[in-house]
Amino acid sequence: MLKTWIPEEIPEKEELKKRIKEAGEKLYQQQMKLKEHKLPVLVLFEGWGASGKGTTIGRVIKYIDPRFFKVATMSKPTEDELRRPFLYRYFNQIPEAGKFTFLDSGWMEQTCKDCLNGLEEEDYAKRIDSIKHFERQLTDNGYLVLKFFMQIDKKEQTRRIEKLNKEQDTKWRVDAFDKWQNEHYKHCQKIFDRYLTDTNTSIAPWYIIDAKDRNFVELQVLEIMVNNIEVALQNSTHSAPLLPNIFSLEKMPKLSEIELTDKVIEDEEYKKELKHLQKKLGELHNRLYRKRVPVIITYEGWDAAGKGGNIKRITEALDPRGFEVHPIASPEPHEKARHYLWRFWTRLPKDGHIAIFDRTWYGRVMVERLEGFCSENDWKRAYNEINEFEKELSDWGAVIIKFWVQIDKDTQLARFTDRQNNPEKQWKITDEDWRNREKWDAYECAVDEMLAKTSTTYAPWHILESVDKKYARIKALKIVIKELEKALERT
Repeated sequence: MLKTWIPEEIPEKEELKKRIKEAGEKLYQQQMKLKEHKLPVLVLFEGWGASGKGTTIGRVIKYIDPRFFKVATMSKPTEDELRRPFLYRYFNQIPEAGKFTFLDSGWMEQTCKDCLNGLEEEDYAKRIDSIKHFERQLTDNGYLVLKFFMQIDKKEQTRRIEKLNKEQDTKWRVDAFDKWQNEHYKHCQKIFDRYLTDTNTSIAPWYIIDAKDRNFVELQVLEIMVNNIEVALQNSTHSAPLLPNIFSLEKMPKLSEIELTDKVIEDEEYKKELKHLQKKLGELHNRLYRKRVPVIITYEGWDAAGKGGNIKRITEALDPRGFEVHPIASPEPHEKARHYLWRFWTRLPKDGHIAIFDRTWYGRVMVERLEGFCSENDWKRAYNEINEFEKELSDWGAVIIKFWVQIDKDTQLARFTDRQNNPEKQWKITDEDWRNREKWDAYECAVDEMLAKTSTTYAPWHILESVDKKYARIKALKIVIKELEKALERT
């Protein structure tokens, strides 16, 4: 296990008990500091079958107030989870600020099992990149990620498996993979070694735990946790480094360069086109479901630009069982307490389904940036994090269609005034809409930067000129159909 790892000497019994007591008390004291600093801690336990992962978690959590932690056993992925991106089930489990999440196995075990089942080299490389991005994004956003690998040799594993199998009440803890792993110990060791080396980073290093003696295991884990929490608390005010863009970008125009006045469509042509395109989209939706292609359609744009009506014309064509529209408002407290992408990871569609987002993760580089809801380092880092997120979705096989719905300032004012004066539309206009309008120029600058930095070749932006809403609806339908046809040709 990692060539640099050397087992420690087990302390004498009294010394061992003393150090466990001290470390446990220290961890108990650190709880309130974690809550005060809003520092979330994700603790991952990986290792050999029968190495004592569950037992160790049980020993550690006794020092923590049960209101501040959650334990999750990441067993075999469910059928639903297998129809979503690889990281979906793990992003779901990340803790709220100031709390712990302990995972009994996780993304290492799943990846190594996939390797043993013949995961291709290219797919393994992509998986490793995804995992490293995931762990780095968590640490950049203030998480402490602790990764423990429980190490026992083959002889010890054999002894433990035999002991567990002797008792009716414990034999259930030994599954078929544990037995297979023991029989093919050397082969599994090579897979584990490679994975540990490939994912051992400075921001989320592996800690190899000598798991032969359970009391010594408790000491090792407690002392590593305490030391890392201490350092993380000291570093909690430090900014994470900004990373250069490594993704291919498509050149985008500035909003001021987009011609709007000639983008119109006559009513008769609109009705004819709408009927034809919606029929075609409905047929494509059936093929998407059959071929299990996931689709993510996102809408950003000015207030009153016509996003809702545009979405309506798309969903009218779809089987209601195969899509979901997510209207994204200000984050709820439990969402705000986690990584900002968490609330979008948890809303991703299954393969063969369509998710439509009315407002998106791009709020990070627009409203959160301009309203001061995140730091400058946060929103500047977000361009790369969002590109990584969308690359993860693209590599999964998702079709990503991103719309910016564009109008001019005069059109927005006319629509705001109409809403204000029409009792049936007044619910659509808020004081916040008027406040945002006052910051039009600042928003336009932020949008220009967003389009320039996140229009990637795998998830480009599409501009919908929406002074004539009907024109924008037809253009959106044509783009969706074109992108879906391209994706279906590849499958």
